[in-house]
Amino acid sequence: MSKENVLKVENVTMQFGGVIAVDNLNLEVNKGEIISLIGPNGAGKTTAFNVITGVYAPTNGAVYYKGNKIIQNHPQGKMKKLYRGENPVTYTGHRALAPTPDKITAMGIARTFQNIRLFKSQTVFENILIAKHLRRTSNVFTATFRLNAREEARMRQEAEELLEIVGLTDVRDELATALPYGKQRHLEIARALATQPELLLLDEPAAGMNPQETLELTQFIGRIRDEFGLTIFMIEHHMDLVMEISDRIYVLDFGKSIAEGNPEEIRSNPRVIEAYLGGAQDE
Repeated sequence: MSKENVLKVENVTMQFGGVIAVDNLNLEVNKGEIISLIGPNGAGKTTAFNVITGVYAPTNGAVYYKGNKIIQNHPQGKMKKLYRGENPVTYTGHRALAPTPDKITAMGIARTFQNIRLFKSQTVFENILIAKHLRRTSNVFTATFRLNAREEARMRQEAEELLEIVGLTDVRDELATALPYGKQRHLEIARALATQPELLLLDEPAAGMNPQETLELTQFIGRIRDEFGLTIFMIEHHMDLVMEISDRIYVLDFGKSIAEGNPEEIRSNPRVIEAYLGGAQDE
């Protein structure tokens, strides 16, 4: 049985002036998988996430979500002369598609960030509730005259239930920034879950965590994948987490994909060892 494709990145290049941050990237993420994107600092991993989530319009290439093309561009203006990537004319003549991040999220793609971006002056509960409003059906008129009371009550109840699932009920009234670092990471993931995604992008979720927190996060990611029926695409430097939880791994180096495979294949790949994991140690 063929696997159902959730995300497809096709010939994506992101060039800033003369610098190619992502170079003709092709990858696929299938339904229910946990896929990791690894590589040295500056390899282009977060730039790739920014293209997928609408922060950047790619210089060239296309992105598909659940079989539908959601992002597309080709070299334009001065970039026609500056462009150094591959396939410069493949998408010429096709209409550019560059939805904004909020529209991407509404499609069912949520993300977290390398540097935690919680609403600092809001409580844990309020952080979740704000995210729930992405799916609201009310407008200024219905909110002004309190015609949306039933919907608001439902969203508050769903926020409470989500806090219970992720284990944050005991700190619901704390300011988000007052939480320990590990719980702030959990809250950011929970806030992304509140938008009801099918595809969750995690940008270095274990950054700054100690080994115990990383172990707990590994278990947490696996649990939410199963409980929420998610597909997860993750950038991560903690190799223990990556190798433990990933179904497949893509490796970037200088913006270009150099390897793809399961954890054992990546662990033993000579190009990966040389570029990222480190060469063999002298005995």
